[in-house]
Amino acid sequence: MFKIDAISHFGTSTKVAQAAGVDRSAVSQWKTLVPERCAQRLADASGGALHYDKNVYDEYRNKKRLSRKNNTDSQEKAD
Repeated sequence: MFKIDAISHFGTSTKVAQAAGVDRSAVSQWKTLVPERCAQRLADASGGALHYDKNVYDEYRNKKRLSRKNNTDSQEKAD
């Protein structure tokens, strides 16, 4: 679930925070994705308008790991 979608649905980051059960400052620290621990809660609170998709989080993690591996491989070749 993307942060921008949650804010668009609920209207403000304060309302997102209330629905997710977190402090408003936590929402401001989220990057692109809503943390998984909050995504299902927001999906439930949205009445189904927002969806928690485990595959989105798996793809994000895999891309991040691949990026780190590529950076490590590049550094080893440079040495």
